[in-house]
Amino acid sequence: MRSTCFVAPAERPAAPQLSQREFEEIRELAFRTFGLDLRPGKEEMVLARLSRLVNAGSFASFHDYTKHVSADRSGASLIALVDALTTNHTSFMREPDHFEFFRQRLIPELSQRSGAEIWCAACSSGEEVWTLACIWNEAAPYRNLRIHASDISTKVLARAKNGEYAKDSCAPLPSAWLSRYFERIATPGSENSEVRFRVGARLRSQIEFRRVNLMERFPWHRQFPAIFCRNVMIYFNRETQQKLVQRLGDCLEPGGYLFTGHAESLAGISHQLEYVQPALYRKRGGVGK
Repeated sequence: MRSTCFVAPAERPAAPQLSQREFEEIRELAFRTFGLDLRPGKEEMVLARLSRLVNAGSFASFHDYTKHVSADRSGASLIALVDALTTNHTSFMREPDHFEFFRQRLIPELSQRSGAEIWCAACSSGEEVWTLACIWNEAAPYRNLRIHASDISTKVLARAKNGEYAKDSCAPLPSAWLSRYFERIATPGSENSEVRFRVGARLRSQIEFRRVNLMERFPWHRQFPAIFCRNVMIYFNRETQQKLVQRLGDCLEPGGYLFTGHAESLAGISHQLEYVQPALYRKRGGVGK
């Protein structure tokens, strides 16, 4: 009888251990390049998330890996580090009071214009952007809207551009919106395939996606009537938050609104904005103000 020899697959070598000094090197690099504040106690998280990149590059240590990222002129290694370290959690209709304010207060103001542009400054995987587009098209279907959507992570930007979501993820959206603005898709020939929804052409035409590092010079040469920058400043220290809020304020029109996350208080930060309601601020000025 002919015997068969089974060869066990080679085990992937474990990544080197992360020393405290190496953690501090990564911490400094992350803070300097994209503002992430990796506080003490995040060592295990950094080890878990970066081990794959260290192994893939066959680096002998995390120190060697960090040197490589710093020296990579293409920026590709830094983007991979950003994608590994950043946490991206969002959902449709998240923090709904903001969307209600957008519908009731902001859209009536903007719909008086021939066109309007707003900025989603940390759009993650796109649910916030598509929610805003749906609300706008429901409230002012014949008015032009342009949403500039940005994020530092190329990974989540790709998901946002793809605009495809599981049925369960779309549960917060009204069924009428899914019918009007999304396409229902499923794997052909599979009875048990997962139903998914893909954003349709009407909404896609209103969105421009691009990678933006909030620690660098903004690419916009305009001021916006509204900026959504929600649930990203929680990863920055107070000094970085101070600088970012000031720069975002400079990008607002007089009378424009800044939407932040509900876990992000501007208390103790010097800025040019006035409080409107929780996690919503307005730049002083504007017509009649």
